[in-house]
Amino acid sequence: MKNISILGSTGSIGTQTLEVVRHSNGELKVLGLCCGKNVDLFFEQIKEFSPSVVGISDEDAAKVLVDRIDSELPDLDIEIYTGDAAPSAVATMDGVDIVVASMVGISGLRPVLDAIECGKDIALANKETLVAGGDVVMPLVRKKGVRLLPVDSEHSAIWQCLWGQPEGSLDRILITASGGPFRGYTRDMLKDVTLEKALNHPTWKMGGKVTIDSSTMMNKGLEILEASHLFGTDVDHIDVVVHPQSVIHSMIRLKDGSVLAQMGKPNMMMPIEVALYYPRRGPGFMEKFDPFAKGLCDLHFEKCDTSVFGLLELAYHAGRVKGVLPAVMNGANEVAVSAFLNGKIGYLDIEKTVSSVMNEYEKTNPDLKVNSLDDILEADKEARRLASKYM
Repeated sequence: MKNISILGSTGSIGTQTLEVVRHSNGELKVLGLCCGKNVDLFFEQIKEFSPSVVGISDEDAAKVLVDRIDSELPDLDIEIYTGDAAPSAVATMDGVDIVVASMVGISGLRPVLDAIECGKDIALANKETLVAGGDVVMPLVRKKGVRLLPVDSEHSAIWQCLWGQPEGSLDRILITASGGPFRGYTRDMLKDVTLEKALNHPTWKMGGKVTIDSSTMMNKGLEILEASHLFGTDVDHIDVVVHPQSVIHSMIRLKDGSVLAQMGKPNMMMPIEVALYYPRRGPGFMEKFDPFAKGLCDLHFEKCDTSVFGLLELAYHAGRVKGVLPAVMNGANEVAVSAFLNGKIGYLDIEKTVSSVMNEYEKTNPDLKVNSLDDILEADKEARRLASKYM
């Protein structure tokens, strides 16, 4: 049996992780849960899985949660952490074998580092942890000898394709992308994009921030940077392949020219299960993949047009420069996407803001090296300040 804790348990990945637990026949046990402020769903999760430690970041929501537990679950033996310290408390609790890191944004970085420091394996669904913090996360992973197991469908696919391959045999990584809701759009057509259109993803059901990133192709930019850290590959050896059917989750090309692909339905529970059961395979409770099902025999591949989706090219630039620039890019993007979700800026203003922040930061900060977590957090803070200024 593996004991797990989940950071971001009320989000898309968190709720699907709990679905995997439900079908694990007792092989997976939830010891810790953490969320932001969704009290109603969080309370139901606590009632069902009886974790010994929970955390909730929003202080007002925490008061509501404590009152409900006291009144409705008075006999429950549970520790409750609140505020900014809650995620790390859940991530580092005794008895946990693996932490599912599914918090969205840079806020997920510190609890992941704390968990690694305590020797916990990480099932990583938070891209920003490696995008912004890869230069401190990966050395600590190696030092502590823990496993960093990718949960993103693309990175899980790459990881699975690499199983058993001789060291040094990887030539290129081919990350697939559905193309999002604006596949085939011109730059002029993007000027009229509304929030409703941007949130209407044709394949995946995700949270608001991730869905917008997918529509702008920043999601793929983040995945390129994450893959570079995970697999020790330069960003110029990673390509984005638009594959609207979302059947092939990613591919690798080996040095002899062989191409390996991982296929499956567009369902995040499979990569979650692969990570949680590693190094063996799980029970596979989902409907099995059928290559003869309607639409699955007709697969298409296209290039991504970076003249339309300029954020992808900005991500490549950040990956080439390295240092704190990926953290700057990520911080500016988080601020801009939040502003778009709240109706404060237009769709193309997201890219304009990120580009402006990166340009100014590079001009005014000649030393972009990362020496510590503080360097990353300071760069993120400055990026957010600049983004607010430009908007």
